[in-house]
Amino acid sequence: MTDKLHGVTTFVHVVESGSFAAAAERLDMTRSAVGKVVTRLEQRLGVRLIHRTTRSQSLTEDGQAYYDRCVRALAELEAAEADLESGRHEPRGRLRVSVPIAFGHLCAAPVLLGLARRHAQLRIDISFTDRAVDLVEEGIDLAVRIGKLPDSASLAARRLGVQHAGIGAAPSYLAQHGMPASVDQLDRHACIAYSHAGVVSPWEWRDAEGQVRRPSIQPQLSLDDVQAIAGAAVAGFGLAWLPSWLLARYVRRGELAVVMDHCSLPPMDIHAIWPQTRYLPLKTRTAIDTLVAEIPPMLAGV
Repeated sequence: MTDKLHGVTTFVHVVESGSFAAAAERLDMTRSAVGKVVTRLEQRLGVRLIHRTTRSQSLTEDGQAYYDRCVRALAELEAAEADLESGRHEPRGRLRVSVPIAFGHLCAAPVLLGLARRHAQLRIDISFTDRAVDLVEEGIDLAVRIGKLPDSASLAARRLGVQHAGIGAAPSYLAQHGMPASVDQLDRHACIAYSHAGVVSPWEWRDAEGQVRRPSIQPQLSLDDVQAIAGAAVAGFGLAWLPSWLLARYVRRGELAVVMDHCSLPPMDIHAIWPQTRYLPLKTRTAIDTLVAEIPPMLAGV
């Protein structure tokens, strides 16, 4: 029975991942091993489930009918496990989490490390990336996202807090170039910008009427990591637009001074997101609850 169930779950992962290679990554198997499992399943059933070519795959008519039933059967098993877990207080198993690089290192990872320390049977795999990963395709159980979330029927979300931003500069830079008195004076200063894939992100400012303005900046440096931007600002390269949770660390050490605070800068929501499911595993629910409880105090600015 165990071998039969293994074949079923592997087949479902292949269908939902879109390829044998993607399923192999999600299942922590080789592509060859995944292919052999599906082939043995087809041999046992006596039908072809998936049409394979060198470039694509598609379900056969029998494969589609079998997949629909497998999904329903696995959902019942998932519900049974959820009923058992409801009486269990110890999260366990593998939890794959994706977090933004800087926020992940400084905020999310310490929370998750504390969670792992408290629950010895919980195995947490953390991936640090600023790329918007496809949770379902890449087999991610939980992710942290900063900014507006796209509409998605396949994902669920819970708000962790609000990220404000501020502009900071090294005291040595300000001593030489002066403190800008208003947003209109920003174009007279050297600025350090955030860029992704060669595209520089604009700075935004909310004026007294509530309108968002984008001051003209001419960055000498553009970097794709906010912690590297903070480092360049500390080195005196100019003004840096930084999230308040990061800026505050450098201000407390005297390495940066606040040029303009977050009051007039548009905030960004921070969410935990996960694949929509009827029964949320205890390991995922525990991680979400812990992030909700421990992240907000870290978001305090300067």
